[in-house]
Amino acid sequence: MLDERVVGMSVLKITGGTPLNGHVKAAGAKNAMTKLLVASLLSDKRCTFYNVPNIGDVEVTVSLCEEIGMEVKWDRQAGTMEVITKELKTSYVPQRFSGSNRIPILMIGALLGRTDQDIIVPTAGGCPIGQRPVDFHIQALEQLGAVIEYRGMKREGAYFAHAHNGLKGTVITLPYPSVGATENTILAGVTARGMTIIKNAAIEPEIVELILFLQKLGAIITIDVDRTIRIQGTRRFYEVEHTVIPDRIEAASWGMAAISSKGRVFVEGAQHLNMITFLNKLREVGGGFDIRSNGIEFFYDGPLQGGLHLETDVHPGFMTDWQQPFVVLLTQATGTSVVHETVYENRFGYTDTLREMGADVTLFRQCLGGKQCRFASQSFCHSVIVKGATPLVGKEICIPDLRAGFAYIMAALIASDTSTISGLPFIERGYENFVGKLGNLGADVMLVEEEKNVRTERVPVKSSLHLLSPVLSQSE
Repeated sequence: MLDERVVGMSVLKITGGTPLNGHVKAAGAKNAMTKLLVASLLSDKRCTFYNVPNIGDVEVTVSLCEEIGMEVKWDRQAGTMEVITKELKTSYVPQRFSGSNRIPILMIGALLGRTDQDIIVPTAGGCPIGQRPVDFHIQALEQLGAVIEYRGMKREGAYFAHAHNGLKGTVITLPYPSVGATENTILAGVTARGMTIIKNAAIEPEIVELILFLQKLGAIITIDVDRTIRIQGTRRFYEVEHTVIPDRIEAASWGMAAISSKGRVFVEGAQHLNMITFLNKLREVGGGFDIRSNGIEFFYDGPLQGGLHLETDVHPGFMTDWQQPFVVLLTQATGTSVVHETVYENRFGYTDTLREMGADVTLFRQCLGGKQCRFASQSFCHSVIVKGATPLVGKEICIPDLRAGFAYIMAALIASDTSTISGLPFIERGYENFVGKLGNLGADVMLVEEEKNVRTERVPVKSSLHLLSPVLSQSE
């Protein structure tokens, strides 16, 4: 058995044409676990998490929380984590976390009820998929009584926030059901005096997960069918044990990889309820799936048929993070399909590489959908027409962001020859042990360590790439 560690700046070589077959387990959800860690800062009680994903974004969030006083015991192999923040060492999140991920801005909501000191957090980061302004966050927190100011610092700016007079519940209507703004407002509302009501809130499964955790922690919180969340403020907290939901993005990604490669993969942990919209679109193009009690089996069920119209949207719509690999799937479907991105305005940058691989994808600035979105009459290319089926060829690829990265891996798996993929830490941010899982499913993959004297190693199926990732890799 080769050494399981992956060191240096490695690239992944994928030789396409081999169907993926076998079993893979979806790890805990990235977009849930990172927020749960921040939520645990509300109290000084012990919180124990299970099904914790061993990925880059969790590493970054742990480092950030430890910086301000959290004690963490993380058993990566067992997928368990025990945390407690008995007291805050500081309310200043250092500038080195600037641009690391979207988590620092959520520190404001979590810490406003925990300290009277100024809370200082760096500007928000993320993958280059479009603007993600924090105006909605700030407006909501200010309505609760927070004082927030943006100040320029050495290289980048930071937000200074405090609530010296405490937070007071109120009615907040979000202009857009932003996931981050909803989360930040929920976190602040837990310790605000009285009732906080959030209207037009995001209701993604990861937000429901946050609400379930906070109820265990001591919050009195409800969610209504009209996107209204109600929170009765509290300062009494309890110890919590919580199992993180499986990652619906990872589950769908492996499902699409299985079908596009003409294989069959059972994704353990894939949850039907959280993937209804995705499964409908998959069935429309002719993809096969079989829902079982402990997961979903995805399989190639004959030639894929295009003619699909797809619009991304907030939950329960088609998730924007499913869009990139689905476009790759559509390149293998006969006919013409339309995809309209309504969540992020710059999320089709990855299609340039797909075209170089042979895909027939055309970008449009217009809203090619049933409704106009926020980007109508603007200059953003936020719609595409995909014509298939087209054969793809391998090439050298540099991954620009997390979800585009998996789309490139899918494209390489179905290409006619070998692709060389760099920028692997982006993938490691959200996909646990993805190289090992690829190998276990039968993919022809090899990690190559790029140094002055190049050394090639075939990676065993249980390999992990977490040592590859810089502690402050960009985050979505």
